[in-house]
Amino acid sequence: MYKAGDYIKAEFRDEPSGEVEWMWVRVQGADDVLHVVFGTLDSEPVAITDLHLGMELAVSYDNIRDHRTASSFDPV
Repeated sequence: MYKAGDYIKAEFRDEPSGEVEWMWVRVQGADDVLHVVFGTLDSEPVAITDLHLGMELAVSYDNIRDHRTASSFDPV
C-alpha cells in the first residue's frame, strides 16, 4: 500500500506533555505484516522537540492520517 517515495501524514504524540503534532514523512518502505512504515521526517516539528527534520522513523499504520503518492504530493 505504501511505496518508496510516497508521503504519509502521521500523528506524533509527546506523552509527558500530551502535545500532538501531525507531520509529513517521506516513505522509504513498509512492512505490511507488522503494519509499519519506514521513512524520514519531512516536516519541521514545532511542538515535539525531540524530533527533527530528516530523522529516520518507523510509524505504525494506526498513526497515519493521510497518504499521498509522490506525484500528487503538495505539502501545503
